[in-house]
Amino acid sequence: MGPRLLLVPLGCLALQLPPPGAAEFSPSLDSDFTFTLPAGRKECFYQPMRKEASLELEYQVLDGAGLDVDFHLLSPKGETLVFDERKSDGVHTVETEDGDYMFCFDNTFSTISEKVIFFELILDNMGEDGQDEEDWKKYVTGTDLLDMKLEDILESINSVKARLSKSVQIQTLLRAFEARDRNIQESNFDRVNFWSMVNLGVMVVVSAVQVYMLKSLFEDKRKSRT
Repeated sequence: MGPRLLLVPLGCLALQLPPPGAAEFSPSLDSDFTFTLPAGRKECFYQPMRKEASLELEYQVLDGAGLDVDFHLLSPKGETLVFDERKSDGVHTVETEDGDYMFCFDNTFSTISEKVIFFELILDNMGEDGQDEEDWKKYVTGTDLLDMKLEDILESINSVKARLSKSVQIQTLLRAFEARDRNIQESNFDRVNFWSMVNLGVMVVVSAVQVYMLKSLFEDKRKSRT
């Protein structure tokens, strides 16, 4: 079975086995996910890993007051590998062992603002390259006649695959940065409009008071006798 990313119940502080029948990501070794973390909540995810593999995780807070969140990464033994406090983004890479790694996003310090969080997982050395090579061997024939080596073909294909995967990763991160910048701009736009209306209201009130005071200066308050 390919790599899985499982959402676990709120408030999970200790490592547990993923529940059977839980939702899965696609078998791709490069997965990204965006979700909304309510105020005062904590969400944890599991990622099964193999020994001597590599887990790279990058996250960004796209929207929400302060653009910050607490981040925890725990090993299968329950040891804390990474702890980020009130960060807006982060990139972490760990060499893994057999077991389920847990990472959590904690917004319990916020009582009002929810956060929109994007994260991406990149898994390396998950043991599928050998199977890919065996699959290619089934379809490659006549290499002696073509004076080509299977290893050269596989090396070229893997190089192209790595470059395409890197391009997709960069594009995904650029979309995340764009979404965060757009949210900041929209927030600034609303703030500018609000204070502009406040200033306009103050100017109208001040103008009305000045007109009234000027009129009162030229009024004849003396009472005429009949």
